Amino acid sequence: MEFDLIASEKNFTVLVAVAAFVVFWALWTAVTWKPPIEARLKALQTRRMKTRNEQTLTAAKASTKATSIGFMRTVADRLNLLRGSAADQTTRKLRLAGFLSRDATVVFLFVKLALPLGLGFVMIVLTSITGIIHVSDDLVLPVCIGAVLAGFVLPEAYVKNIAQKRRETLNYLLPEGLDLLTICVEAGLSIDAAFRRVSREMQTTMPELAAEFEMTAIELTYLPDRQQALENMSERSDSPAVGALVNALRQTEKYGTPLAASLRILSQEFRQTRASKAEEKGARMPALMTVPLMVFILPTLITVLIAPAIMNAFSLM
Repeated sequence: MEFDLIASEKNFTVLVAVAAFVVFWALWTAVTWKPPIEARLKALQTRRMKTRNEQTLTAAKASTKATSIGFMRTVADRLNLLRGSAADQTTRKLRLAGFLSRDATVVFLFVKLALPLGLGFVMIVLTSITGIIHVSDDLVLPVCIGAVLAGFVLPEAYVKNIAQKRRETLNYLLPEGLDLLTICVEAGLSIDAAFRRVSREMQTTMPELAAEFEMTAIELTYLPDRQQALENMSERSDSPAVGALVNALRQTEKYGTPLAASLRILSQEFRQTRASKAEEKGARMPALMTVPLMVFILPTLITVLIAPAIMNAFSLM
């Protein structure tokens, strides 16, 4: 009888706990429940605020950039740096390096003007004022002058290096791009649409060639003279391979020759040229390895071979 009473008390306790939980859950749901339309409106408002904040941040960045570019342009105009053939040559160098923005020339000229002054000032502070770099009094002036000269040389060297790497990258990636162009042309796309489609497909794997094809597609679409668009492509790349592609496209435009066959032949030639260059580099390796072998391995080998005999001779003496 007592066992049944204890069991009934446990069951009653469990039922009370379950009932309390259900009541609490019902009250909580009733208090926190919102109609679906209100939840949707709240989510929409949150998304709108997030978009507005992103637009505000983007506008602030654009305003700051515009202010900086405006200051650089003002300085360049005051010093007449944007006029004459020197500015045109600078623009061409930047285009060869892949800097196609209209403000690239202004930024480069300002950096080329400000970097020598900045490096010279920093070197004066480090050597004469703070003494972080310990230099004798006789070498302070040459070191500062060297920093100023380095400021003059570094921008040109940087742009030249970037242009050379870009040219090599275009030469290396062009056969794959021509293969995709051939497939698009054989599928019936025009050359403008083929350039645009290939640039979209290569945007992640080959961004340099994709950007070049995209710019060419835009110019082919909007420029009145298609030959000028092809000429601009050749000038931007400064590559013999791209020049051969431009000549093939010109012949197709002028004489109506089959474009797919020309692209396929060019792709095979460029791929053979790339393979021959790789073989040439491989053939040069034995000659290049001769000097390290003579400097690092041969003295060690001679020492290992002769050292025991020298030690025996000294022990006999």
